[in-house]
Amino acid sequence: MLDTLLDLRSINLINFLFVQLFVLIVVLGGLIATVERYLPNAIRQSFRYGKHAFQGPQDRFTSLLEVPKSWFKHFYVFAAVWSVAGFYFMVNAYFMGRPTPGFVVDFLDIMATSKRTVRTTPTETMVAITLITIQCLRRWYETQFVQVFSSKLKMNLSAYLVGYVHYFGEVVALLSQADGFVRMNTAASLMPYRFELTPRIAFWIAIFIYAWRYQFQSNLILANLRKDRTGAVTTQKHSIPRGGYFELVSSPHMFFEVVMYVALYGLTWRNTSSLYVLGWVISNQMMNAWLTHQWYRENFKEYPSTRRALIPYLL
Repeated sequence: MLDTLLDLRSINLINFLFVQLFVLIVVLGGLIATVERYLPNAIRQSFRYGKHAFQGPQDRFTSLLEVPKSWFKHFYVFAAVWSVAGFYFMVNAYFMGRPTPGFVVDFLDIMATSKRTVRTTPTETMVAITLITIQCLRRWYETQFVQVFSSKLKMNLSAYLVGYVHYFGEVVALLSQADGFVRMNTAASLMPYRFELTPRIAFWIAIFIYAWRYQFQSNLILANLRKDRTGAVTTQKHSIPRGGYFELVSSPHMFFEVVMYVALYGLTWRNTSSLYVLGWVISNQMMNAWLTHQWYRENFKEYPSTRRALIPYLL
C-alpha cells in the first residue's frame, strides 16, 4: 500500500503542476485585485514585477530573491532547445518510422503516469509540436535580438522559474498522450505516414498562425518604443504603445498568447493535460494584463479610455 502511494508513476505530475500554478495565480491574483493594501509587502513585492512592480517599502528577504527581468531570455533559450528536442522525437517516430527510445517513454511515465493512454493522433501531435516549436524559436529570437529590457527592472525568482516550468510542462504534456509515445504503443507501426488535414485542424492552424503573427507585430511595436529609426536603443523609459492591436487592448501580446493556447487546446482537446495548460495560461495572462492596464491608466493621464486590458471590446 505504501509503495503504491509513493509510486510517482501513478501520479500525473504534469497535471498536478499546472493545477498548482492555476490555483496560485487565481488565489494571489484575487487577493491583489481586492485586498492588496492589507497584504504583507513580501507578497505584494513577490507577485508584482516589471513596470507594475511594488513601489512601497521593500521586504529585505524578498529582495534577495529578485533577479533582473532581462533574465526572461534565459528560459526562452531553454524553451527553444526543449521544444526542438520534442520536435526531433516526433519526427523520429512519425516520419522516420523509428520506435520512441525507451528512456523517453520512461520519462513520460514518470511525469504523466504509466497509465496514460493514446488520446491524440499523429497529425494532431505533429501539428501541435511544430507550432509550439516555432513559437519558442520566435520568442528566443525576440528576447535575444528584438526586445529591449530595462536594466533597472527586476522580478522574483519564482516568476523566473515558472517560465522554465511552463515550457517544460507544455512539451511533455503534448507528447505524453500521443500515438507512439505511450508504452506498448511505441513500435514503428506508423509508416507510411499520411498527413490527415481535417477542416478542424486547418482552422486551428490558421488561428494559431494569425495570433503568432500579430503577437510578433505587438512585440515589435513595444521594442520600437525604445529605439530610433536606425534600430539603436535610445531609452529604457515606458511610453504609450500605438498601432496594431494596441489600439484595442493594453496587452495584445498577452491576448494572442491566450489565442495560441486556445488553438493548441482545439488541436489536442482529447489530451487530458491540455485543459490544465490552457487554464494556467488564461489565468496568468489575464492577471498580468490587468496589472499592466492599471499601470498604464495610473501613469498616463492621456491613456485612451477605450482600450480594454486583454480582450478587444470586452475585458
